Amino acid sequence: TVLLHLHCLLFGVLGWVSVHTGSCIACGRAEYSIGDECCPMCSPGKDQHCTEYTSTSCVPCTDSTFLDEPNGLTACIPCTNCDPGFGLKVKQSCRPSSDTVCGTLEGFYCLHPTKDGCRAAQRHSSCKPALNLLNTSAT
Repeated sequence: TVLLHLHCLLFGVLGWVSVHTGSCIACGRAEYSIGDECCPMCSPGKDQHCTEYTSTSCVPCTDSTFLDEPNGLTACIPCTNCDPGFGLKVKQSCRPSSDTVCGTLEGFYCLHPTKDGCRAAQRHSSCKPALNLLNTSAT
């Protein structure tokens, strides 16, 4: 059974899923396995899963949470906090189907860019005035 379990897990990447009955089942691309059932995934912005007795019941993410991909999760993910203490500000607010996108505050530059924003920023350093070497005329 260990070999079968490894086989099921290996092919899990390709859409095959292991179940407790000692065999593998194939769920469709828009499905996920729960027990020995294939349940439809929720669309982005919604979570919940089916049971042996009920179909998938997708509930919108709320209270600063999101899911940005089709899923079979039972809880939404907390939204990213754009912390001004780290030089960040909200560029795009969190929505049920997308995470917060952070941008940089004035006077900061991005250290860790993301696809749409910034994950960490640093304050620009201030330069000292240059010495005026050209104005050293001898009389």
